[in-house]
Amino acid sequence: MSYFTQDNPKCHDFLNGAKKALDDPRLQAQLARSLKDGFQKKRLKGMSRLPEYEQLRDRAKAIKAHTVANLDTYLEQFEAQVIAAGGQVHWARDDVEACKIITDICQAVGAKTVTKGKSMISEEIGLNAHLLANGIEPIETDLGEYIIQLRNEPPSHIIAPAFHLSKEQVGETFREHHVNQVQDRDLSEPTTLVHEARAELREKFLNADVGITGANVLVAATGTGVIVTNEGNGDLTQSLPPVHIAVSSIEKVVPTLEDADTLLRLLARTATGQDLSVYTTFFSGAKRADDLDGPREFHMVLLDNRRTELLGGPLQDVLSCIRCGACINHCPIYAKVSGHAYGWVYPGPIGSILTPHFVGVDEANLLPNACTMCGRCEEVCPVRIPLPKLLRTWRGRAFDAGYPGGLARLGLKVWAGLAQRPGLYHVVVRPAVAVLRMMGRLRPFDLPPPQGSTFMQRYKRGER
Repeated sequence: MSYFTQDNPKCHDFLNGAKKALDDPRLQAQLARSLKDGFQKKRLKGMSRLPEYEQLRDRAKAIKAHTVANLDTYLEQFEAQVIAAGGQVHWARDDVEACKIITDICQAVGAKTVTKGKSMISEEIGLNAHLLANGIEPIETDLGEYIIQLRNEPPSHIIAPAFHLSKEQVGETFREHHVNQVQDRDLSEPTTLVHEARAELREKFLNADVGITGANVLVAATGTGVIVTNEGNGDLTQSLPPVHIAVSSIEKVVPTLEDADTLLRLLARTATGQDLSVYTTFFSGAKRADDLDGPREFHMVLLDNRRTELLGGPLQDVLSCIRCGACINHCPIYAKVSGHAYGWVYPGPIGSILTPHFVGVDEANLLPNACTMCGRCEEVCPVRIPLPKLLRTWRGRAFDAGYPGGLARLGLKVWAGLAQRPGLYHVVVRPAVAVLRMMGRLRPFDLPPPQGSTFMQRYKRGER
């Protein structure tokens, strides 16, 4: 499968990916329809139903900051509680170790097929490709992930993997792959598509040898994992097979169930505008003697993958992310180029911070510059991560590493020189603004011309 991996990133193709997205009328229509009129409006409605929303953001920020500062303590507590509940804990330093651990567990029970709940961590480590290479078939059960698996595509959004596709494209995909269905069936309605996917997946749920999920939150005090879904596929994935493997990155841990509740009250509202996701499931260990269902074995895989390198540094705040996708939904760059242009697992502002760390600034130096610095990402982040500040940190590191080069680097040096000499700056800016206004009137450039007076002109007139 052609999923992006750390060994095969394509972030350096951002400009080509962006151009391809801009030239795709179906994609542009889908983005316009689903972002502003979808996620953004739903988030505002969700906030309006929660008067204490801003106070919850402050509390969530404090919870994540405290946990990250004491990460070793809470991870050890979480491990002890998982073991006490009959589970096994596996520590993975990187994607290679994580894939090997999961594959070894599957092979130990003779697994041929595994069902999977949506997990960005499994995308990060390239798990599906690794399982296939070892003779194990992974079956994505989240509807969006199922669709893109059929299409052999990576996700374009962290909470809506098939966000880039219209229902017509989904229908075309189902006709191509669901060959046992009547070919002239009506696939024009979303409910029909959902029912067909459900029918195709039902037997796969029942026959899977292993179920693999992610975890949205880990609770140190109880050894509990939490997953949120809107389809119930996560519940079936973790409870029907005899073995359940949960894989999570280490920063998902919080101290208590009350802390988890605070994050959950924010997560769905910020992501999709819901008060809570349709299914919010807590799991602790393997099936006990008096349980009606559940796995005979439970394995918790905790992934570092260079996250501990961020501790104590200028990028530490990124470890507070709860993966709601709000920064992506409100980013003007993502709104035009979608997720695949970013070339790896995490798109948008959060991806432009995470990806250079994971795959290297040489590969991903373009991403921190794919930003207008409008600040909307920080404005909507439920845990108040200073995303523009972190993006500027990566811009500085990229510049120190020699990116950009050539004329672009020369241009930045000229700009820096002007910015340090206000008198010269104003002399140069006046004709530059006039040129921009002229260019804005010319169709080939398609640029909005500068409006009104400059800041200094308005300031001198007493406008405040």
